[in-house]
Amino acid sequence: MSRCELSIVLPSKNESVALRVLLPRLYQTYPSAEIIVVDDGSTDDTRAVCEASKVRVLTHPYSKGNGAAIKTGARHASGEIIVFMDADGQHDPADIHKLLHKIDEGYDLVVGARKRSSQASAARWMANSFYNRFASRFVGQPVADLTSGFRACRAALFREFLHMLPNGFSYPTTSTMAFFRAGYSVGYVPINVNKRPEGSTSHIRLLHDGARFLLIIFRVGTLYSPLKLFIPISAFFFASGLSYYAYTFVVAGRFTNGSALLLITSVLVFLIGLVSEQITQLLYASRSDS
Repeated sequence: MSRCELSIVLPSKNESVALRVLLPRLYQTYPSAEIIVVDDGSTDDTRAVCEASKVRVLTHPYSKGNGAAIKTGARHASGEIIVFMDADGQHDPADIHKLLHKIDEGYDLVVGARKRSSQASAARWMANSFYNRFASRFVGQPVADLTSGFRACRAALFREFLHMLPNGFSYPTTSTMAFFRAGYSVGYVPINVNKRPEGSTSHIRLLHDGARFLLIIFRVGTLYSPLKLFIPISAFFFASGLSYYAYTFVVAGRFTNGSALLLITSVLVFLIGLVSEQITQLLYASRSDS
């Protein structure tokens, strides 16, 4: 692909060690592509490394988050196709052609799905597997890797959802579900992930970020179809209320405040889900009209 057709965006924070190796490989593999490094408030010599490699560098004055760096790169990319990849050296530039091949087949978003052997730890693999299964039930399609940051997409379509992307680490989840919800084609290709170069450290801490990653589950539900998330919760409270009422009627012969609270909660949860569904419909309808 020529420079006007392909842009490669790398969000980076203090990844100069990995960039020294990665950028020459990227340039050698795709010499005509536009390579953009978004420096998210790094305190190392990231900018100097990028300038020495003669790639385009966009600098945040302070750290805004991985998702914010992705949005900055997407806004400035001139290519019709954008490839997003991590700047830590874990993604192999040689795998980019796999993503582009799927794009050529007609897919709008193609994600590099990490193999089991490429997961950082067993705990991380279990968490990602749970997210994948949960998302698959919502969209009715197999989701091979919900949180992979290695992906290629049609730039115009990706920019439709920039306003929805968070500034933090869950941009892959949000963008994937948004593409599914809008009816675009999403595909996956298996990839291996390299170990981080010596001297490069991960910015994700499993325990520290655990609560934040649990919100991914609710983000998946509310992004795709809120009623699919809220109806089971509402049904649980409704069944609990009926069961408790049956118990108290047999034991005490009356309808208790506890049963009333559970049934009212069931109705409220359902109504919240209904309103959320309408908001979601309006959100996607407004994007398609524009």
